[in-house]
Amino acid sequence: MSSIGTPPRLQPLFLLAYSRLLFWKRRDLLLLEIAVAGLGRDTPLSAAYIGASNRDLPEFYEIFEAAVDAIGITDRRMIDSSFGPADRAFLERAQLIVLAGGDVRLGWNTFEKTGMKDVVLGRYAQGAVLVGISAGAVQLGRYATLESPESPALLDMFDLVPLIIDTHDERAEWARLSRTIQLLQGTATGLGIPSGGGVMVHADASIEPLRRPAHELRFDGTRVTHSLLCGDESSAGP
Repeated sequence: MSSIGTPPRLQPLFLLAYSRLLFWKRRDLLLLEIAVAGLGRDTPLSAAYIGASNRDLPEFYEIFEAAVDAIGITDRRMIDSSFGPADRAFLERAQLIVLAGGDVRLGWNTFEKTGMKDVVLGRYAQGAVLVGISAGAVQLGRYATLESPESPALLDMFDLVPLIIDTHDERAEWARLSRTIQLLQGTATGLGIPSGGGVMVHADASIEPLRRPAHELRFDGTRVTHSLLCGDESSAGP
């Protein structure tokens, strides 16, 4: 707990391509153990799962339940898209918040319509840990790219990570993300998170790839350049 007058310390953000990374271990610690390591443990932790992007499908919430069970969190809840008073009250005290995968735009529209967006931002500012999976990872970035017949359209996101995020598009060589970075002419950088991989984004905006190298796309004035961001080799795993 922060002392009076001291703002809470911002926790790292976790952006994952798939939910299976919730069960991955680095140096014998589960990823969620690493994620909550900076939280005070004077009282039991509470964890919220926001399923708006996948229409609150219970099978995906069950994956989340198994993941938090593995680290001993029993106080957990699915935050429904209807966002009633009980869901709001729980989210307002949650210390771990997982944003589900699915449809980026569907989830974002729900966040804005119901007021979840402001609660999530408030919890992050108060020191909660945020984990985004696939669409949830994209939502933690600056913009989402919405494909259209003419050109990519951009939708404002949380902007907690000052990058444009895309996930598991490595087979297309990040073509969608590359078109977006080209369109923006150097005003934004892209980050591609490959299948089976993730990144930890620290409070100073430094990026730590998890399990797989991440892909950074920049516009150099004439073209989009592509480079790999590699993490600690000891963090590699099956």
